[in-house]
Amino acid sequence: MIPRYSRPDMVAIWSPETRFRIWFEIEAHACDAQAALGVIPKANAEAVWRARDVEFDVARIDAIEAVTRHDVIAFLTHLAEIVGQDEARFVHQGMTSSDVLDTTLNIQLVRAGDLLLAAMDRVLAALRARAHEHKDTIRIGRSHGIHAEPTTMGLTFARFFAEMDRGRRRLLAARDEIRTGAISGAVGTFANIDPRVEEYVCGKLGLIPEPISTQIIPRDRHAMFFATLGVIASSIENIAIEIRHMQRTEVLEAEEYFAPGQKGSSAMPHKRNPVLSENLTGLARLVRMSVVPALENVALWHERDISHSSVERGIGPDTTITLDFALHRLAGLIEKLVIYPENMLRNLNKFNGLVMSQRVLLALTQAGVSREDAYRLVQRNAMKVWERGADFKTELLADPEVTAALSAAEIEEKFDLGYHTRHVDTIFARVFGA
Repeated sequence: MIPRYSRPDMVAIWSPETRFRIWFEIEAHACDAQAALGVIPKANAEAVWRARDVEFDVARIDAIEAVTRHDVIAFLTHLAEIVGQDEARFVHQGMTSSDVLDTTLNIQLVRAGDLLLAAMDRVLAALRARAHEHKDTIRIGRSHGIHAEPTTMGLTFARFFAEMDRGRRRLLAARDEIRTGAISGAVGTFANIDPRVEEYVCGKLGLIPEPISTQIIPRDRHAMFFATLGVIASSIENIAIEIRHMQRTEVLEAEEYFAPGQKGSSAMPHKRNPVLSENLTGLARLVRMSVVPALENVALWHERDISHSSVERGIGPDTTITLDFALHRLAGLIEKLVIYPENMLRNLNKFNGLVMSQRVLLALTQAGVSREDAYRLVQRNAMKVWERGADFKTELLADPEVTAALSAAEIEEKFDLGYHTRHVDTIFARVFGA
C-alpha cells in the first residue's frame, strides 16, 4: 500500500525483515524439536540460534533468489552463510516450503488482526462517547432520503456502535480461525517429520496445529478472514455515507472538523468538503476488492498449487494496511465531528409538522376510523404541506372529518416530540448495557 494510507505499525508486520525473522524462528524452533526427538544433533540445533540477533541481509537474500528462483531456498542459503554450512545442514529437515510460508502468513495475519482489533476499539470508544453526548439530540430520521419520523443523533451513533461491535466480534473469531500453523512436510502426511515438531513450533509461536493441512493450510480460513475485513470496510462506508449526507450544504447537521489553515478547494475558497468520509468510502472499496480473490483461493489443485501465492502477497499487506488506516481515520473523524443540533431541529420542522403523520393516522384508527379512511384523511392534508407549504396541524384542525374523530387537544398532543424519544434509554441499555 502507498505510504499516504499506511500506518507504521501495520507496515512493519509485512516488511521483509519481519518475514525473514519469522522464517528463522520457525526453522530454529523446528530444529530444537528435532533435536529433542533425537533426529538431529543438539549442537546443530543450538548453532542455528547464532542468528538470533543477526539482522538478515534482505539484499543478499534477493540476490540469491535471483539465481535460485526460490525464496525459501534463498533464505536458507543465507542462514547457512551466517551459522555455518555444516552447522546448518539439518535446518528445514523433513519440511516443505509451505510449512514456512503458510505458518508465517498466519502469524502475520494474527498480528495484523490484533492491530485491527485495537483500531476497532478506538472507533467503538468514539462512537460510544458521541452516542451518550447526543443521546437526546433530536434529528429527523430518513428513509429513501426523505423525512420519516424523529429520532436522535445518539441513536444514530448507537446503531453504528452496534454494527461495529458486531464487526469486532467477527474479526476476533476470524483472527482465532486463522491462528493455525503447519509443519507437516510434503503433501501434509508427516512422512519425513514427526507431528510433535509441529506441535512444538506452534506452541512456541502462539499457534494451533492445523488438524489436516495437505501441503498447505486450507484457504477457507483465509477467505473467512478477508471476507470479515470486507464486511468491516462496508460498515465504515455506512458511517461515512451518513456523515457525507449530514455535511451537505442543504442539510448541515454535522461536518468534519475543519482545521486552521485547511483548504477545501483550489478554486473556491469557501469550500469545506467531507474529504475524510469520502476518502473512507474509497478505502472501503479497496478492502472489499480482496474478498473475491480470497474466496477464489479456496479451490486449489490436489494437495497444493501456488495460484493463491501471488494473490496473498498482494492482499495480505494491502488489505490489512488499508483497513488499519481507515479505522483510525474513522475514529479521528468521529472524535472531532462537529454536530449542529439547531440545524437538526430546523430540518425536522422544515415541513411544518408533516413528520407526525403516523401518530395522527394511528389515533384516527384508535378512534374508530377504518385504516383505509384514516390513511386517506391524513394523506390529503399531508399533500397540502408538500404542495403548498401549509401547516400540517392547522390543516388537520380545519378538516371536519378529522375533527369529527379527534378533538383539538388530541390533535395537538400528537405533535409532542417527546413521544418519539421515550424509548431511547431502553435502546441504549440494549446496545451499551445497563
